[in-house]
Amino acid sequence: MCRGYYSRRVPVPQTSDPRVHRSRSALEAALLELLQDHELARVSVLDLTRRAGVNRSTFYEHYDSVGDLAAGACAALFDELITAAPVLGGRPQATGDEEEERAAAALTAIFTHVAGHARLYRALAGDHGSAHVMNHMQDRLAIAIHVNFHRDRHDDSRTHADDPSAIAHSPEAAFFAGALLGAVLDWLRRGCPCPPAQMSAAIWPLLRGAAGAVPPAGPA
Repeated sequence: MCRGYYSRRVPVPQTSDPRVHRSRSALEAALLELLQDHELARVSVLDLTRRAGVNRSTFYEHYDSVGDLAAGACAALFDELITAAPVLGGRPQATGDEEEERAAAALTAIFTHVAGHARLYRALAGDHGSAHVMNHMQDRLAIAIHVNFHRDRHDDSRTHADDPSAIAHSPEAAFFAGALLGAVLDWLRRGCPCPPAQMSAAIWPLLRGAAGAVPPAGPA
């Protein structure tokens, strides 16, 4: 029996102190604004603190480096995306047109999100990027896919906001998460050469076909 767990490897710091939350939010927003015009490697702590309206010591109270901030911001963005996504049926070949549309829309949303933050993801997925962030993305996808496979088909209103923080090793979930993340990263590294909807249309039939070979799931 395979053992081990998938978990969210880049925890987003949580705090009840509104001042800490404001500082982190301001720095994350400043980073995303600067990345509209600059590659991550060209963004300095001084650039960030000036844009965020905080001092240098405040930056280092929360982050070790610009890369540390970028990793946290990227993980938080990806978590927000997955959290808002609908929980889908695990065997799409047995579902109707409405479920197909929901699944395709959720897949398109992933590509749209990555394209909208291309500089951030490209930097963190590159040769000098963050393995922690890539592992976090794959694990977060694996957890969501595992939840999809074990979905209560009578509940169409759930999102992935209630996903567990970790799951037992699931080869099926790992396979789909790795395939999807690989397609996303290849598309990103090539400069997003086609629209998100076109990527979704190309990938969805492959995922749907592979899902048909997955044995029926037991209880989560």
